[in-house]
Amino acid sequence: MCTAITLQSMQGENFFGRTMDFSHPIEPGIYIIPKNYKWRSLITPKKYVDSYSFICMGQETDGMLGFFDGVNEQGFAAAVLYFAGCAYYDLPVDNKEQIASLDFLHYILGRCSCVDDLKSLLKNVRIVGIQDPVTKTSAPLHWIATDKSGKCVVIEQTKTGLEVINNPIGVMANSPGFNWHMTNLRNYIDVSVNQPKEVYWGNVSLTPFGQGGGTLHLPGGFTSPERFVRTAFIKTHVTIPKTKSQTLMTCFNIMNGVFIPKGIVITDKGSDDYTKYISFMNTNTCEYYFKTYENNQIIKVCLLDYIHANNPIFLGKIGLSS
Repeated sequence: MCTAITLQSMQGENFFGRTMDFSHPIEPGIYIIPKNYKWRSLITPKKYVDSYSFICMGQETDGMLGFFDGVNEQGFAAAVLYFAGCAYYDLPVDNKEQIASLDFLHYILGRCSCVDDLKSLLKNVRIVGIQDPVTKTSAPLHWIATDKSGKCVVIEQTKTGLEVINNPIGVMANSPGFNWHMTNLRNYIDVSVNQPKEVYWGNVSLTPFGQGGGTLHLPGGFTSPERFVRTAFIKTHVTIPKTKSQTLMTCFNIMNGVFIPKGIVITDKGSDDYTKYISFMNTNTCEYYFKTYENNQIIKVCLLDYIHANNPIFLGKIGLSS
């Protein structure tokens, strides 16, 4: 369970971020991956070399380093979200390059400068599922990516193959697929920021109880469809912020609408599925901001402060309790 958005300021800065909602215990930290870093695929002997440096949230477990979200020096940013019941990895074998699902975010952050680069790159790619050390499964995943221009796409691999889908609303949640979520928005065309007017049923006058009557039918639960609708409505109707600081606060305030406290969503295994952290990235400045469930203070780390690094840098865990 996660939600992601893009948001542009009046000055044209594009912010990108997500909630990390998860029921498994994780210990993520901040990593700096330098330009020209060499790394080995999890499924083939092939080695890759990153064309761009990037900052990201990730975790190393049992010798496997996986990333959750990040932004590179060119302002290209991406995140991975769960895609249960929809992701499909067992496509027919072909001549396309095979990328492990756990490697995919590293693969695109290290070699794409923009969304157009991503579209070209993925024409010859097939994603292969691999068991991760946290869930002990081949986790079903999909991805969202954006760049300085504000362009946004969703990457989904289903039984029909790998697809890069233009995302004009700049919102993403979990299952079902992105196109279903966009169609589902049509069920909420009556939702409005404006007050409904007085109406008459026969001779009986009906008036709203108070302010906010236009949002009466906005869904309030934490399922993926409800979070997508609620976030899409709020994101597209908030006052467009002017400055960088205003945009950042608006981003975090939007995500407060889908923040999941402990105890509200319990899995069938009896564990809490809650918001571990919220992160946002300024694609223009390569600044990474985050706050955790236990600490509402927003912490900033800037990739450009480490741009001359020659080796990966682990800046430390962000401090989540179990």
